[in-house]
Amino acid sequence: MRRSKLYKQQREQLGDNQQRYSVLEAIGKLKALPGVKFDQTVEVAIKLGVDTRKSDQTVRGAVPLPRGTGKTVRVAVVADGAAAAEAKEAGADVVGFEDLVQKIKEGFADFDILISTPDAMRLVRPLGRQLGPRGLMPNPKTGTVTDQVGNAVREAKAGRAEFRADRGACVHVPFGKLSFDADALNENFEAIIVALMKAKPATAKGTYILSCTISGTMTPGVKINTKDLARAAK
Repeated sequence: MRRSKLYKQQREQLGDNQQRYSVLEAIGKLKALPGVKFDQTVEVAIKLGVDTRKSDQTVRGAVPLPRGTGKTVRVAVVADGAAAAEAKEAGADVVGFEDLVQKIKEGFADFDILISTPDAMRLVRPLGRQLGPRGLMPNPKTGTVTDQVGNAVREAKAGRAEFRADRGACVHVPFGKLSFDADALNENFEAIIVALMKAKPATAKGTYILSCTISGTMTPGVKINTKDLARAAK
């Protein structure tokens, strides 16, 4: 694969790609790289020591990011009655019941997160083929199927990160923008690590976090010393 001139410059500046850093050191390395004209998203990639082929080793969850995501999040809520009123008051962008489900069936997709009350899931479940591939299907594990819709909307608006281990047992989670100061990125990063540790399956044996790398949208990855992650989770 051909690499751009910028990427090569960044790679040369980082030097030894086997070097592992503390979280704050790694963030500093990213922020010091030659940049691009847009504010890059910063993402963490973590390889887990789980076997995702086993149903009891699924790793999935969501966590509010204390310093937000740096982007506007559009929230849709499927609810009626008092729950619908609560969602509107909390700032949901779109609220509906059967009418909203019908709009989604017809192709409406102007939202980043879909929240549903438990009783409304009978209407939402048939949308699985539309919503599933886009990661938008409400799920209790991510806090998007709930009776507490007001809290869910406020968390989503403030900034939250969802995570799920893929078939290769890797988790990819964006945790802010490169323009954030280092402390803000570090706070968000630590919140993700704590949530990920809490989501560790009881049946997972051996080392849970095998490797960890952070990167910007247009940068090489910078490796994190995994010993730091255990300290962050305490």
